[in-house]
Amino acid sequence: MAEDDTRFDRPAWTVDPPAGSADRELIDQVHPPGWRNPEPAARYHLVVVGAGTAGLVSAAGAAGLGARVALVERSLMGGDCLNVGCVPSKGVIRAARAWHEAREAAARFAGPAVAGDGDFAAVMERMRRIRADISHHDSAERFQGLGVDVFLGQGRFVAPDALEVDGRRLRFRRAVIATGARAAVPPIDGLAEAGYRTNETIFDLRELPRRLAVVGGGPIGCEMAQSFARLGSAVTLIDRGDRLLSRDDADASAHVQRALEADGVRLLLGHQVRRVDREGEARILEVERAGGGPGDGGAVSLETVPLNAVRLEADVVLVAVGRAPNVEGLGLEAAGVAYDRRGVTTDDHLRTTNKRIYAAGDIASRWKFTHVADAEARIVIQNALFFGRKKASDLIVPWCTYTSPEVAHVGLDPQQVRQRGDAVETITVPLETTDRARLDGDEGFLKVHVEQGGDTILGATLVAPNAGETISEISVAMAAGAGLGSLAGVIHPYPTQAEVIKRAADQWRRGKLTPTVAKLFRGWFKLFR
Repeated sequence: MAEDDTRFDRPAWTVDPPAGSADRELIDQVHPPGWRNPEPAARYHLVVVGAGTAGLVSAAGAAGLGARVALVERSLMGGDCLNVGCVPSKGVIRAARAWHEAREAAARFAGPAVAGDGDFAAVMERMRRIRADISHHDSAERFQGLGVDVFLGQGRFVAPDALEVDGRRLRFRRAVIATGARAAVPPIDGLAEAGYRTNETIFDLRELPRRLAVVGGGPIGCEMAQSFARLGSAVTLIDRGDRLLSRDDADASAHVQRALEADGVRLLLGHQVRRVDREGEARILEVERAGGGPGDGGAVSLETVPLNAVRLEADVVLVAVGRAPNVEGLGLEAAGVAYDRRGVTTDDHLRTTNKRIYAAGDIASRWKFTHVADAEARIVIQNALFFGRKKASDLIVPWCTYTSPEVAHVGLDPQQVRQRGDAVETITVPLETTDRARLDGDEGFLKVHVEQGGDTILGATLVAPNAGETISEISVAMAAGAGLGSLAGVIHPYPTQAEVIKRAADQWRRGKLTPTVAKLFRGWFKLFR
């Protein structure tokens, strides 16, 4: 495959997309070339730096309440989620799942046999068209219509209460930093020279890579590895950890690993890339195994003597090893805002070390999710403009990795469960105990963690085809303070996979039938004749 070298290291929108294309429509919405920044107001109630999810919600919410708001964005409004994250990735994932289901129909459901290749370029064009359609919601023109002063350009703090953009000074009573994060790139010898892609550039592909190397076994790495394998690429995923999705439940990780391997993904766990070279159109990866390989439960040490060198050839290298906060060029020192390698420092009320300035979203949160950025922006509006005392630590946060099966989680993470030890009771129910899962041919499980001796839900992990949808039932219960026992009384349509939640509640109730309680019941029924 001959890759378009003009784009491997930068998003397509920076290359001036052609008129009439979906990318052109996207840019015209979220960074119009002819945009003229307004004359600043004398002073703003709120200046928002960054127009990703946290910034857009902050700006729209504050303006809707009557505040004078300025919104500053140096790149694309909509941020990662719209342009290079949630929206494009789910478009590709859905297409890949459809291709997979078509191929599997004959063997699983006696459906028609499917042969031949699909149209990868059409898949990507569909994704771009939908993305362009969605972009109207995040457009500069729409936010201008909401009463927000939209400034396109690099914003930089020049004082504790002022920011400059395009030569104009914006003074504020309050500000919120919402500049997000970008793909982190590991210091691998030769990687930059050989060329690589991240989530910011992988969706610019118009030709399916014959061989794809994915560096990183987190959510993005797993989602893209599985999707591209289903679309026809020969995929190798390399991660120096001993399992995929290291932050998730180990049993969930094992389900995803089996699914990726079944889809043809070659996994090199407990491995790391030492060097990348370019030979013609190919990237040559020198991959070496360190101690603590798959299954031994140990972490992989970079100091361990490398073993079992692998020479891997790929047409495209996708780097998906984490996120780095966008703190550069903001003049945070001039504003008195502290930050480190993790991002901007905030307290539980999302206020920075400058009492006038708050931060929300990926730039400051441990949770790098669009829905958390939305929730934190709402906290900022209350705390910054109305003297609220909302706390980020009070948020009940669900998240989902959109592999097949999906892995959804809410509440305590696995490490927190282990730290609590005997104080946590875990109820585990196989997904196959629901008739719908058996009819669909799906496997997975639900784990619900409750407070020992009670039914307060502390967290849950669900592995299922639509886990991201179903986990919300448990999120609502947690937010409302409803215990697991109360979910036993919730009527679910039959047959649905969501019945697994009711089964977990029933299982918890049966566990409360102690010998003493059983004896009391037997006595009752002797009298009840």
